[in-house]
Amino acid sequence: MVTIEVLGTGCANCKRQMSNVEAAVKQLGITGDIVKVDDIAQIMERGVMMLPAIIIDGDLKISGRVADVPEIKKFLAGGT
Repeated sequence: MVTIEVLGTGCANCKRQMSNVEAAVKQLGITGDIVKVDDIAQIMERGVMMLPAIIIDGDLKISGRVADVPEIKKFLAGGT
């Protein structure tokens, strides 16, 4: 099972990012633990300064922009 952290404070882009992650997981048919991180202190502990961001299994994949569903699927499938 993959762990996906979606970092964001609740803005429209952050909500869109969460929706895209959920769609990618569903389309791939994988089991994923999707965690929403909206606490600024926790976000800063991860070293992220630009939101929204996605961390997959502890590895920062996207920061400062909304990734589309195909890009997220690529990351979930093991791509860079």
